Parts: sequence; C-alpha cells; structure tokens
Amino acid sequence: MRELLADRVKSLTPSTTLAITAKAKELRAAGKDVIGLGAGEPDFNTPDHIIEAAYQSMKSGETKYTPAAGTVALKQAIADKFKRDQHITYELSEVFVGSGAKHVLYCLFQAILNDGDEVIIPTPYWVSYPEQVKLAGGTPKIVEGKEENQYKVTAEQIIEAAGPNTKAVILNSPSNPTGMVYTKEELEAIGAACIEKDLLIVSDEIYEKLLYDGAKHTSIAEISPALKDQTLIINGVSKSHSMTGWRIGYAAGRQDLIKAMTNLASHSTSNPTTTAQFGALAAYEGPQNAVEEMRTAFESRLNKVYDQVNQIPGFRCIKPQGAFYLFPNVKEAAVLCGFDSVDEFAKDLLSEANVAVIPGSGFGSPDNIRLSYATDLNSLETALNRINDYVENKRR
Repeated sequence: MRELLADRVKSLTPSTTLAITAKAKELRAAGKDVIGLGAGEPDFNTPDHIIEAAYQSMKSGETKYTPAAGTVALKQAIADKFKRDQHITYELSEVFVGSGAKHVLYCLFQAILNDGDEVIIPTPYWVSYPEQVKLAGGTPKIVEGKEENQYKVTAEQIIEAAGPNTKAVILNSPSNPTGMVYTKEELEAIGAACIEKDLLIVSDEIYEKLLYDGAKHTSIAEISPALKDQTLIINGVSKSHSMTGWRIGYAAGRQDLIKAMTNLASHSTSNPTTTAQFGALAAYEGPQNAVEEMRTAFESRLNKVYDQVNQIPGFRCIKPQGAFYLFPNVKEAAVLCGFDSVDEFAKDLLSEANVAVIPGSGFGSPDNIRLSYATDLNSLETALNRINDYVENKRR
C-alpha cells in the first residue's frame, strides 16, 4: 500500500507532557506507587457555580449549535474582562472563542502562516508552539531565554533574530514552564522591537491569574494603542478557573485575524461546546473567590517546597513568579548520577524512584526538568524527598 501519512504529521514530536503523564498512569495501574509531578492542570475541581450553570443550561435546552466564534454573551463577558483587568476595549468582532487555548493558537497559525514564514519562539517554550508552527508550514526560529536573565528574551535578541520572513513572535507571561513574568519595562522594549520589525505579537496570557510574591501581570497590548494593534492575546479559563477539560480558550485582536480564525473553525470544529461556553460565562460573570483560593494554595505550596528543591544535590532553581511549575537546572544532578543527559536522568527517576517529572528537552531546555506543584502538598513533599534520596544514593 502507498504511503498514507502526510509529511506534516510525520515530522511531529509527540507531547512530552502527555507522554510522561500516560507512562505514570500506566505504572500506577500496574500497582506502582508513582507520584506524578507532570500535571499541567490545577488539582481542584471546577467551582460549583460554574458546574451548576452548565447543568442548568442543558436543562433549559441550550444544547444546540452556537456561532463558530462563540456566543454573543460569552464574547461580551470576555470583552468586559479585558476592560476590567487590562483596561483594553475590544469589540465583539475582535474576540474569538475556541475549543481550548491550544485550538485557538492552532487556528491562528493556520490563518497567518505561509510556507517558510518564521515565528520567533523563545526558550524555554510551551511544547506545542514549535509543532503548531510547523503544522502551518512555518519555521520556528528559536531564541534562547538565558538562565541569567530569568529565562526571558530581550528586545535586542528579537531584533537580531528577525529577518525578512519573520512574521510573528510568541510571548508567554507568566511562562510555562519557568513561571517567569515579563515586567512592563521589558515588554515596552520588546514591543518597540516588534513594531520596528513589523512582527505580530502572540501574547499567551493563560496563567495571568496565578501570580506570587507581589508579581504583577502586564499585557503587552495594554501598554499603547500601537501595541494593542500589533498584538493577539491568547487566554482561557482552563488554569484560572480549573476548567482544563471544558476546553474553552479565546483570542482577542485585530478583526481581520479574528475573522480568518473564525472561518477556519467553521470548517473544522464548528463552535466550541455549547455547555462549556455557558460554564465559561458563569466563570467570568460569577464570584471570583475560588480563583483567589486556588492562587493562594499554589503560592503556599511554592513557598513551602522551593527551598527543598534547591537543597537537592545538583539542583539549581530560580523561584517562579507565576503559573504552577518549578523549572530547575538539574544537569549537575544528572552527571552526579552517572547520566549523559537529563532525559536519561528523568527516565530513571520514574522507574527507580517512582516520581514522574517532565524533561526540559521538550521545552527546548535540555538541562532542566519541569515539576508541577499543582498537586497536594503531602504528595509534593514526598516526591521531593524521593528525588533527594535517589540522587544521594546514586552518586555514592
């Protein structure tokens, strides 16, 4: 039989996060006492008022198609959220609701990229950015966010990387996997560079509500009208309201981009799940106390285990300012344990210590691992003790 698979899918790298999570579940099902620190989702249930709103929407007959870009009510709630939180005004024609932020990004890259167009992607990056760019025929242009600069890129790096085929740059603040947050001053400089080079700014702000130790989230789009026009914001309710499985994400930006993304969705997914849209509407229009309760819980966990992570031999970790991940450099620990790569170290850690972590290679940072503290404190502390004991025993 002739080859059936397209080149675009044969070149894809499977999601490291999902692969490790699946392996941990497999070992757990086989009776192993595995603690997974790979989760990219809050360990809390969706708040009750959101569940109730979704249930009532189904009971009242809201189970039919909606417009491809989302209901008017939800888009209005999203526009209101931007006005309230970032003091930015968007028309409903400038808002697109999709089946999760990942789907929204996919639609964006499919809508803007021609073969050979480049997208600047800072490392460490979320694992799906390069793959989605490649699927759209684009070329990821990787720029290193250096550890000594808190894993953030500079305006100078963007100017140097931008060429005649460079169309966009991705910013993720707070960052997955590092938890780092760009300051307003850093964003002003980066924004000026993007305007100079005429680059679309794709601002992934999915973790904006999860900030610690007084860190402040600034959207690059709120800095000036020129930067608002140059920026497409990506966001959603998955992380802020513990709604990962509901699959509601959204974009806000120029009308021509939103229209193109809407047309694409109309021929692929149609509308986001109707029931989930009513849940997301309740998330933004209802009480926000659960958001703060989750944020406070994550901050408490971070403050309790951060020093413990840095005390593990060979671990070096910058304290995150947001999200719910630690991203230590563990190259020295891997060498201490006799491994040539952190990937091998992480694999052995799962099989020998029953702790699942995500190797940093999937994020473009092969010397690091990602540890999620979106898990209960007891499990988190137990897992870190296991890692410490593993390294201590292996290096002897």
